[in-house]
Amino acid sequence: MAHFFLALKTVLPLFLVILAGLIFSRTKAASTSWIDILNKYALWIGFPALVIASLMHLELNGQSYSRLIITNSVYIVICMLLAFPVASVFKLSNRVKRSLFLILSFGNVAYLGIPVLHNAFGENILPVAAIISAVYVFWLLTLGIILIEINGEEKFEGKKLVFSLLKNPLLISVFVGLIIVYFNIKLPEIAEKTISLFSNSVTAVVLFSLGIFLGLHKTGKPKEWLTALTFSLLTILVLPLIFYFAIKNTGMESLQFKATILDSAMPLGLTPYALSVQYNLEVNLVSKIVVLATLLAIFIIPFWMVMLG
Repeated sequence: MAHFFLALKTVLPLFLVILAGLIFSRTKAASTSWIDILNKYALWIGFPALVIASLMHLELNGQSYSRLIITNSVYIVICMLLAFPVASVFKLSNRVKRSLFLILSFGNVAYLGIPVLHNAFGENILPVAAIISAVYVFWLLTLGIILIEINGEEKFEGKKLVFSLLKNPLLISVFVGLIIVYFNIKLPEIAEKTISLFSNSVTAVVLFSLGIFLGLHKTGKPKEWLTALTFSLLTILVLPLIFYFAIKNTGMESLQFKATILDSAMPLGLTPYALSVQYNLEVNLVSKIVVLATLLAIFIIPFWMVMLG
């Protein structure tokens, strides 16, 4: 029961922010233009600040994280590539297939994952949580974006994509964070506080934007919610369960193993929602999965906590 209240305490504030955005849109206090502005703020300022803030205090202390990085990388890449057989078997549209590159691979490992891991395992888990978050962001913004671009309607141009990736603020922030860690760079206190202010703002900004989006659109047909439920259960229960049994006896360090599995079971993250808007993907489906999977996480996260011990 304690695990349930821990998950509820962590997840409920997220829904209250979404509700606030929904109320604003329903009362006409917020319009569609708000969504674009808030998402641009998140992609260009908030998310990069969050990535750097998560990494800049990382202390490696000589501990090897290579197995942690490789294990999570393999899982993320496999989940992304699953979009091809899933789309083929169920005859999904190309737009849905492109959305699946995000849906199947990227859980809320930062906003929800880090607080849950911290509450469950204490301060010692934070370096591991930061590394896993960086790994997820890296693959999302490299392979994920490449797959979305290649499978788009427009002709694929490799040079154009490379320049696009090099200018991507989220990817840049990953490398900036890693450089700070690797060279043990100590930023001025005023710079750290500024980054923290921006990083602390992005969760509320994107959730509020999601609430506005939901409020401005129709609730949707039951079939749409059933599809969202299917993908939600696939990403937070089925795939993590397969992952759990696949790496259970590989000798992975206990804390790293628990963090890896728990993060793999996190509901769909907010970055895919923002990217789905940017790339004109199935925003309705992605937004429904974000809401539904986060709600299910109230029950699924305690299940995984008990499973992991």
